[in-house]
Order: sequence, then C-alpha cells, then structure tokens
Amino acid sequence: MSFDPNIDWDIANRPIPYPDALSQMEARQGAIRDSGAKEQVWLLEHPPLYTGGTSADPAELLSREFPVYETGRGGRYTYHGPGQRVGYVMLDLNQRGKDVRCYVHALEGWVIAALARFDVAARRAEGRVGIWCDNRDGQEAKIGAIGVRIRRWVTAHGFAVNINPDLSHFAGIVPCGISEYPVTSLSDLGITAAMGDFDAALTETFPDFLSALAKAAGLCNVDQ
Repeated sequence: MSFDPNIDWDIANRPIPYPDALSQMEARQGAIRDSGAKEQVWLLEHPPLYTGGTSADPAELLSREFPVYETGRGGRYTYHGPGQRVGYVMLDLNQRGKDVRCYVHALEGWVIAALARFDVAARRAEGRVGIWCDNRDGQEAKIGAIGVRIRRWVTAHGFAVNINPDLSHFAGIVPCGISEYPVTSLSDLGITAAMGDFDAALTETFPDFLSALAKAAGLCNVDQ
C-alpha cells in the first residue's frame, strides 16, 4: 500500500482508555499545528463508554452504566466499545484545503466507500448526522458516527463504525440525539468481518479520501 509519506498510519493492538486516547490525540494535534509533526490516522477500540459532544443534551444520557466523558468534538452523545472501529484523524487542513464542510463530507465518503467493500449500501441522510444503511428488516439504521474538532485548521476525532459491538450498549443514550432509528453493525447485517478486514477496506479507500480532500483547495463542491 502506498500512503502519503507525511501521514503516520497506526493501529492499536489493545483497547485504549478514552482519557489516554484523548490526551495522545490532542498532543499530536498540537504537534502537527505547532512543530510540523507528521499527520496521523489512528485506528483503535475503546472499553465501553459514552462521550458527549459540544451539543450533548443531558436528557439524552439515559444510563451511567459505563463511564461518561465530555469531549470537545462536535455532536451529541455516542457510544464506544469493543467491536467498534474508531478512527481518529489528525490532518493539517492548512495543506489540504481550509474547508470544514468539505472535510466532513470527505470523511463520510471514506467510511461509505469502506463499507461498500462489504456490499453495504451506506449513505448520508439529509438532516441527520452519521452514516446510514438499511438493516435486515429494511429499516434505516445508523452504522457509523462522525464527530470532529478542528483547531487552527488541524483536525482531531473522526469516525466510529460498528463492526460487531454489543448493540444493547447503545440503549444507555439517545445516539447522536436521534431516537427514531435503530443502530446496526456489520454483524447485525449478517456480515462476518474481522476488525482487520475493515481496516484493510479503510486503507484501500484512503487514497480516494485524500483525493477528495485535495478538491477542498478550491475545487470542492459537496453538491456533486
């Protein structure tokens, strides 16, 4: 595989406690911004926990069965846990196009393209954040979450995609403030995939993600 030499690609081999991950991510974000450190894509899992974004409504936290962390990313409450691939993406948009909307659109497109490798017709949904698909009952369901934070045009946080987590753990929150739709996973869709299989799909589709970001330098049009 050929990646941009300025981007470190790291995969954690054990669940990372959220405070440790947040500290490392913010340190790397600062180093990219202040001293020209390499950009990074960090793939990991967390122990079971809930995080609240900048728009989190306390009424949407229904249980404290797992630790709850407030975070500076955009969005509301979400769940992280084993069987979910979390991707923290730390890129310098000073070099890749200063367009937040284009960045989020490209990030969504990357996840959608990776899921397509498993014949999942994932998509965006107008007026609803995240990545969506139809479950086995034909109902629209959420399979992935997106939440980012950008400081001086350097990105942090990123995406979370359900591979084979315990979906009952989502019952402790109103995921991303949306109660009308269920959550799903590759396993729930009847697709057997190891975490490494999804990582491979992410790496294979990564060049297209970078190409989409390149358009943000002045050519990006998210309506295309």
